[in-house]
Amino acid sequence: MNPLVPVTARFFTATILWQDGFGIFRRIWSYLTFRFVDSPNMKMSAARVVIGIALLVLALFLSGKLSSLLERRIAKRTYIDPGLRYTIARLIRYLLVTIAIVAVLKGAFELDLTSLAVVFTALSVGIGFGLQYIAADIASGFILLFERPIRVGDRITIGDDEGDVQNIKLRTTIIYTNDRIAIIVPNSRLVSQRVINWSYGDPRARIPIPISVATTSDVKLVTETLLLAARDVENVLTDPPPKVQFLKFGDYSLDFRLLVWTRRPSRHPQIKSDINYHIERLFRERGIEIPYPTQEFLLKAPALSRIRDDLIAEEATADDSLSGERHSERGSTTEP
Repeated sequence: MNPLVPVTARFFTATILWQDGFGIFRRIWSYLTFRFVDSPNMKMSAARVVIGIALLVLALFLSGKLSSLLERRIAKRTYIDPGLRYTIARLIRYLLVTIAIVAVLKGAFELDLTSLAVVFTALSVGIGFGLQYIAADIASGFILLFERPIRVGDRITIGDDEGDVQNIKLRTTIIYTNDRIAIIVPNSRLVSQRVINWSYGDPRARIPIPISVATTSDVKLVTETLLLAARDVENVLTDPPPKVQFLKFGDYSLDFRLLVWTRRPSRHPQIKSDINYHIERLFRERGIEIPYPTQEFLLKAPALSRIRDDLIAEEATADDSLSGERHSERGSTTEP
C-alpha cells in the first residue's frame, strides 16, 4: 500500500473543510457588510454599526481624558478667576465631545454633514415644540457659561433657597446650602427669575441688622452701643466701618439699623447671630429696653353710666317677672 495515499486523502479532506469554513466566513462577512442603507448621504451596515459604536465609545473616552487633562492644566493657572476656569473647562469638554461624535459619524457611516445639519434643524424645531422646557434649560446653561452672571463658588439666593454654586451643568445647576443639602435648580430659573448674587463684582457685602428700642431710650447711647456690639466680631470688616442709621419714630419704638461689611457673605446668618448676642448683652448692661407693643382701652363715663342703667333696668324687669310668677302660684294652691 502506498503510504502517500492516507496523507493525500487527509490533505484533500482538510482542503475541502477549509474551503467550506472559508465559505461560511465569507457568507457571514457578506451579511455583516451588507448595506441596508446605501445612499449618497449615508452608508450603513451591521459591521459599520459595530465599528461606529466601538469608535464612539473610544472617542468619548479619549475626549473625556483629554478634557480632564486640560481642566487640570487650567486649574493650575491661579491668576484666572475660578469661575472662568470652570467655564473654559466645561466648554472644552462640550467641544471635544461634539467633534468626536461628528468624526465618528463621518468616518464610520460616511454621513454627509449637510444632511446632518438638516436633521439637527428638524430636531431643533421638534425640541422647540415638544421639549421646550428642556431646550430652555439647555439654552440657559450656555447663557450662564458665556455671560457668567453666576459662577461656580458664588453665593446666591433664589426664592427661599440660599447656597453656594457647586456645579453648572448643561441643564441644571447644583447649589449647596449651609446644611450641605444639594438643591438642583433648572438653569432657566437662574436666567428668568430674580437672583441675588452675593459674590458678584465686589466680594464685599453689606449686612443690615434692624433693631428697635423704647421711645424713652437715649439715642446717642443706643448708637454707641450698636457700634460697640459690631466690634471684634469675626468676619466683620473695619474698612468700611460699621454704621448706625436712625430710620424712623415708630408707633411704640425708635427704629435703628446697624450696617456691617464682610468679605464672607456666605456667613451672614452667623454674623447676624454673633452681633445680636452682643447687642442683647450690652442692652441689658446699659439698661436699654426693647419695646413690646401695648394696647390701651379707654372707657368713657357716659358709656359706663348707660351700661349701669341698662343692667339696673334688666334686673328690675327680672324681679317683677319673678314676683308675678310666685303670686300666681299662691293663687292656684288656695281652696275656695
